[in-house]
Amino acid sequence: MAATSQGSSSLISVTSKYVAPSDPSLPALALQITSLVGSYMIWVGVTNQPPESVQNAALSGMLCKDWACAMPAPPGHAGFGPATSLFRSSSSDVSFSMAQRLARRFHRQIFLSVDVPATLLSTPRGSNLLFDAEKGIVAALSSLGDEHGQEVS
Repeated sequence: MAATSQGSSSLISVTSKYVAPSDPSLPALALQITSLVGSYMIWVGVTNQPPESVQNAALSGMLCKDWACAMPAPPGHAGFGPATSLFRSSSSDVSFSMAQRLARRFHRQIFLSVDVPATLLSTPRGSNLLFDAEKGIVAALSSLGDEHGQEVS
């Protein structure tokens, strides 16, 4: 996974990461993670960009294709916290459950936009691509937590 950071400050930073496909028949993925105070805003989508210019992938993507927000459960409560779909299409609602899992794991509010073509999601390979996406997000957020000295579970 190649990484590129753009304009960072003490409170807000934007990081772009390239996620190589686990299967050569699948497209590569690009992640753009905006680290905010107590939350992450994440865009993940398929890309044709090479790893060295992955920061440009989000410019040709669609933020509102499948977008959800999830909160971690309150301290002492098991399970998932509140979540909602912000935008979704009838062909995809994967961001909702993925955002819930990420919020639960990282104890942060998660805004997640998944920009994967419906034609890929409707194939058996689509679940592999989504697994690659979630795995890439977890790795990226874990490394961000390490960089900022935050405890990440």
